[in-house]
Amino acid sequence: MLQLSILNALLALSQLLTLQLSLTLAETKHTLTLPNLPSDHLIRYLNTFPKLKRQLPENTTTRLESRACWGHEHNCSPDARFQTPHCPGDDTGFVPTKEAQLQTFYYQADFGYIQQQLSELTPQCMPKYLTDSSLECTRYLRFCRGRNLLFDLRDVAKRKERIRYHLDVLSPGQVLGHCELNRTRLNAEMDHIGSALQSWGPELRNFDELPQPVLESGACDLVVNVPTFIMKIDATYNMYHHFCDFFNLYASLFVNQSHPAAFNTDVQILIWETYPYDSPFRDTFKAFSQRPVWTLSDVQGQRVCFRNVVMPLLPRMIFGLFYNTPIIQGCSNSGLFRAFSEFILHRLQIPYQPPLATRKLRITYLSRRTRYRQVLNEAELLAQLEHNEDYAVQRVSYERQVFHLSFVDQLAITRNSDMLIGMHGAGLTHLLFLPNWACLFELYNCEDPNCYKDLARLRGVHYATWERSDLVYPEDEGHHPEGGAHAKFTNYRFNAQEFSRLVAQAASQVRAHKDFPQAATTQHDEL
Repeated sequence: MLQLSILNALLALSQLLTLQLSLTLAETKHTLTLPNLPSDHLIRYLNTFPKLKRQLPENTTTRLESRACWGHEHNCSPDARFQTPHCPGDDTGFVPTKEAQLQTFYYQADFGYIQQQLSELTPQCMPKYLTDSSLECTRYLRFCRGRNLLFDLRDVAKRKERIRYHLDVLSPGQVLGHCELNRTRLNAEMDHIGSALQSWGPELRNFDELPQPVLESGACDLVVNVPTFIMKIDATYNMYHHFCDFFNLYASLFVNQSHPAAFNTDVQILIWETYPYDSPFRDTFKAFSQRPVWTLSDVQGQRVCFRNVVMPLLPRMIFGLFYNTPIIQGCSNSGLFRAFSEFILHRLQIPYQPPLATRKLRITYLSRRTRYRQVLNEAELLAQLEHNEDYAVQRVSYERQVFHLSFVDQLAITRNSDMLIGMHGAGLTHLLFLPNWACLFELYNCEDPNCYKDLARLRGVHYATWERSDLVYPEDEGHHPEGGAHAKFTNYRFNAQEFSRLVAQAASQVRAHKDFPQAATTQHDEL
């Protein structure tokens, strides 16, 4: 753990707006500014780019000497990683040893996954000269990046229907580059093109060679000079699904981290659909880009040439990250998920308050105002908690049509909660932004036992849920809109005494965590 004085030094460096420290790299002749990152992240960024680190004032550099690394680097020792997964007990899952169990988790859900993507990056279209085009991708075209590429979007303007999740946005020859295309290699990566959100194959199968350099061809109606991330996104009004997008965009920054500008915000986001982008979580994009978000509607009808373009990891990849992550049993605490949480909270400047001086546990109860999964005796349950002097309880609703809390305001509540309680639903995705010692109490999982349990494991927070089926009382069997009984389509009552017992049990876990409440000082210093 870094000493507080070093953390403060790093913090001063990371404040982009106040420090305005510009560094000129003679090799690239670009003027760069240190990115706005939490202090623990900044030192790893600097260790990734030692030439940049050596440009810092000598007295500062000597204070930042460290072997700290993220974990995807081949020379990163386990003790220097951002975080080590936690695999307690004797059970090893489906592998023979504890070490194999930890390594499996690390490569499934941590920075080991980034290392795997980096090792898979393969040229698909090779440049002959420095100014030529290029394209390289990971397996199954889950992540790709290119230089000097032309996307012909003239036909998009002619389509009568709006585009979302379409596999036929482009036709053959509508992605062009002046480079040597290895078509056999490209075609061999087309196994995952059954869904728009699993691969960039539906788009890149239309790649072809241009006989002259793109930017000299006269074919560009629009040249985008800033790095551009083209995104195929999931459901924008569902926090769980939309944060699959944001998390994979964050992970892609590491796969694309070949230049010190990797974490800069002077980039363009282009959403691969013609629907207007609208989401209650739209402010999250501000953590990645200072520019307004584009959709295809902003560039349709034109041949658009990108100097640098990234097609990031996708939200519904087979064996992907966040959604469909195959996690080995018995392990938790992904450093990549914790880093994402800290990155978003830092970039959006979400305030942090240490635990109460009274040592009361701060419990946030997430109330639902939807048609289904309401808690019919909510007032009775909350009265049980409010009469306990060890708790400070607040009831909130994150449904904007009810209390009109902005997403930033919601994050401020979540970040300053020691326990989050709520029914199964997308709002529980807020667990990503709880403190490290906190607990998610999924009051009832509605027969979907793994969704938020696994997400809590990935983030590394405690998880609790209802234990006794004889003490929960559904209003009826539930009626799925397409027919049949379904536990997600009804409302519930709960035994108040059992509810109090489970909260007390979860509270004991929170208080026993090694970071409670001492970690409050550390997290406060991060901002």
